[in-house]
Formats: sequence, structure tokens, C-alpha cells
Amino acid sequence: MERKSIYFLGIGGIGMSALARYFLHEGCRVAGYDRTRTHLTDQLAAEGADIHYEDDVRLIPAEFLDPARTIVVYTPAVPHDHGEYTYFRDHGFRIEKRSQMLGHLAEGKYVMAVAGTHGKTTTSTLIAWLNRALTGGGSAFLGGISKNFDGNLVLGDGKRLAVEADEFDRSFLRLYPDVAVVTSADADHLDIYGTHEAVKEAFAQFIRQIRPDGYLIIKQGLDLVIDNAEITVYRYAYDTPCDFYARNVELIGGGHYRYDIVTPSGAIEGCTLGVPGWVNIENSVGAVAAVWCAAHFVGQELDADRVREALASFSGVKRRFEFYVNTPQQVYMDDYAHHPRELAATLTSVRKMFPGRRITALFQPHLYTRTRDLYPEFAEALSHADEVVLLPIYPAREEPIEGITSEIIAERVTVPCRIVDREHLAETVAAMDTDVVISFGAGNIDACCEALADVLRRKS
Repeated sequence: MERKSIYFLGIGGIGMSALARYFLHEGCRVAGYDRTRTHLTDQLAAEGADIHYEDDVRLIPAEFLDPARTIVVYTPAVPHDHGEYTYFRDHGFRIEKRSQMLGHLAEGKYVMAVAGTHGKTTTSTLIAWLNRALTGGGSAFLGGISKNFDGNLVLGDGKRLAVEADEFDRSFLRLYPDVAVVTSADADHLDIYGTHEAVKEAFAQFIRQIRPDGYLIIKQGLDLVIDNAEITVYRYAYDTPCDFYARNVELIGGGHYRYDIVTPSGAIEGCTLGVPGWVNIENSVGAVAAVWCAAHFVGQELDADRVREALASFSGVKRRFEFYVNTPQQVYMDDYAHHPRELAATLTSVRKMFPGRRITALFQPHLYTRTRDLYPEFAEALSHADEVVLLPIYPAREEPIEGITSEIIAERVTVPCRIVDREHLAETVAAMDTDVVISFGAGNIDACCEALADVLRRKS
């Protein structure tokens, strides 16, 4: 990078913070703005980034005010009337979206990208962990905090680069992958796309951008246009026979499973995954398919023993099916799910893991527009639980929309449901008759996790 000062607008976002870490590692000066101080921003500050939390040009360090030496990277969540963004735009700075910068950093790499409206964080993190186990190297920009790597940035030898390809704001169209996994293409981000068909067309364009002689690994049954004649297409599934799938799936306790992964060159038998849930079996099949394709591209076969060892030692991603309490009396886990399909899949998985037990779902809706577009589906998904507690909508980048509140979900849920403020969530749960509790949401409900864990441990 010819310019040595990188300024981030929205530096605390999970994808932005990985880029900031990369440039700190490369010896660049890094500074930035975020609206909220978090554990992530504190970590970046400890690593050398200069961060402030007010939209005030006067707080930008002097060495970042030279357009000839500074690149500005911003997240689409930052509005274009933001004061600092306006300053940089009006003073001739080079300004790039996060996705543009990620595209630059992917040049010259063997890019293994995971796209989808859900499942992409765990699948891309699994690919990074498998790459490390199979090759001893590989790098990654991840959309969550990997417990194995203790971060969202992985730096390693070799050309393999695992990335999460985010469909928000069509960001993934900045990538040209060698291997692409597409997990799902549900109706989401309709504030950006308008219609589900527009979402599916963006995924079709992403598939067109797979490099010649590359590979597409797409979820079995997913209805997308595939008109890239220069690639090889494979299908994967949980247990539906196709190119890659799991067979002989056996629950072995605590929500963990033993299973075989079938590939076009034979089965990898006796796999276990270090994280629970059938949905993670599906994610592991997609990840193994990706590294299988990368190996076959250079004429190699997978080392089955190393694959088994890597899957068994995979520790997961923070806020993805993350257990806090797991006793015979009380179970509590937290999950980032914020789309109806994710909620339904996770609740179904939990039901299979803990048959006959009573499930309480705690959910904080994320975005007014998503709630407006999908509230009947949210209510239907949450009704898979036995009892529901809703929090008010987390607005993130949005202004309120008249008539759009958590009440429109609550009145359609078919099991007992109540709404409480986040500040009272732990005390509410403490007074409830609980058994298996799971919190969901992409907002700030995770700030309640420790308090919820404490009250449920006391019940145990």
C-alpha cells in the first residue's frame, strides 16, 4: 500500500476491524471513528489504532489530514451526510468502501469466498481452520471472532484466502473468487434490494464473477441462475445425497454428532465437529467441499485424518451457537441469528439436541426495515419455541418507521410472548421457569449474555 495512513469510518464493525488489524500488522498508521466504544474498538486501540467516538473533524489526528498520504475506508452503514465523511469527500481524499479494499487485498490470492444470507461466518471460519490444518498456512478476513484464531483476521503463508462475501449493499460483487460457497439467498436487506428477485440476481452476478476454472459449491435446492460456463458446479447438503453431503448422522450427546462426509472422491468417515448442532454439520460439509476443490485444483487429495482432526478441534465463532451454560438443569446459548430462516433453523436444531425440553427464545429484532418486511416470518419462526421474550427493535443505522415495533411480531407469535426492555431482560429471565434458553439478535443483546448466564447458573 503506497499510502501509509489508513482512516476508517466505522472502525468497530466486524469486517472493518479485520481490515484495520491487517494494516496495523503491515506497519501503517491506523485511526478511525465509530459511534460506539466496544471490546473490539478497545482491542484495536491497544494494538495501536487512534479511535474516537464523536463525529468531529477536529478529532481526526493531524497525520490523517493529508490527501496525498491517507486512504479513507468506510462502511456503508455510515450515512453520506456524516460530518467526517463529508469532509474527506470535499477535500479530495481517496475514499473506498470496505468491500473495495477487501477486493484489492484479495488480488493475487486464491480466494475462497462464502456468500449467503446465513451460514457464511461459520462456514468461512471453518475453511480458514481447515486451510491451516491441511496446508499449515492460509489467511482470512472473517465476519466473526474465531475462537481457534482468537480474532477475525488470520495471516498465514500461501495463497489461500478465506473471506466472508457480504451481500449487504452488494458488497460481494467486489470479489472474484476461485472457489465460492453459496449457502442461501433468502429475502433480506430489502431496504437495499427492493425485492427477493433482486437479491437472487445479485447472487447470480456473484456466481458470474467466479474466475475461469473455478468452482461453485451451492446448497442443494437453491434456485439461482448459474450461467458461468467456465466453472465447475457442485451441490452440497446436510444429508440429502448430492456431490457433498453428510451420511450416517448420529447424535452422540450434548448436541454433538458423528457423521461421514461424502465427496466425489469418496467418504471421510467418522467425523465429529467441535461445536454442536445439525446446522453446523451442513456448514462443515460446505467448508470441506471448498478445501476439496482447492486441493483438486492443484491435483491433490484431501488428507482425511487431518480433516477429521480439524473438524473435531474446531471451537466455533463467538455469538454463533455459543454455549454459556450447559447442565442437566439449565442450558443457555447465544446466537447472532437475525433472519427468520436462521431463527427457525437454530430453534429446530436446538429441539433435536434437547428433545422433550422446554425452549425459551429471547430475540432482539435488528432494523426497522427488516422487521417491516419480514415480521410474519419472524413470528412464525419464533413460534418454534415454547415461550418468547422480545426486546425493542435495535435500529443500527436506521430511523424509526411509524407502526413498526416489536409488538407487530408479538401479536402474531402463537406461543406465550412478552416484550421487555434490554435493561430488564436478565431479571425477567431470572423470574421465569426456564429450561433451555437461547438469545438471538445482531444488535446489542449480547451485552446481556454474562448477566443471563449468571442468573441461569444460579438456577443450576
